[in-house]
Amino acid sequence: MEKINSIDFKIFSAEYKTSATNSKQFLNLASEIAFVGRSNVGKSSLINILTNKKKLAKTSSTPGLTKMVNYFFINNEFFFVDLPGYGFSKTGKQHKKLWSTLIDEYLQNSPYLKLVLFLIDIRHKPTELDIQMHKYLFYNQIPYKIIATKTDKIAKSKINAYLIELANNLNVGKDNIIPYSALNKFGKNKILEIIYNFK
Repeated sequence: MEKINSIDFKIFSAEYKTSATNSKQFLNLASEIAFVGRSNVGKSSLINILTNKKKLAKTSSTPGLTKMVNYFFINNEFFFVDLPGYGFSKTGKQHKKLWSTLIDEYLQNSPYLKLVLFLIDIRHKPTELDIQMHKYLFYNQIPYKIIATKTDKIAKSKINAYLIELANNLNVGKDNIIPYSALNKFGKNKILEIIYNFK
């Protein structure tokens, strides 16, 4: 069989499979690419754009709406896993604690996890929870890539400066951060290439 080059990699099928509210419901069936970030950072929008399905992952203007680990089967081969958003929630502190526990259980108990796409809003300094998540991924040696979202919200000429500032705040190299925009799909192909190499 001819090997597919990463440049030619496309997502041709994507379907919602299930949602988990506790670790006993995790699928653990095939390779997984997980999406993590604070509430309203754009995880669901990124999944929809990568899969070319506008309503596959539910998006909301209300931060903290996603309370479950959501599984999407991609190309009949591997899963996208949308983790609960952390941070602000109108549903209260009790749910915040539940979600952080659920994220931790997923990251610690998913043997098929290949990569975490860690989303951060490029416009703002990383929150304390962002920094905690970054340290968590690093010290637990979980493969991850940083996606700087909402680049369309700042002037194109300033993107590089914002990337440098974000890299300094997280103590990583600028090249380790992928700038991305849901509006004009800037960065989509780069993210697909990374997914291909890890899946």
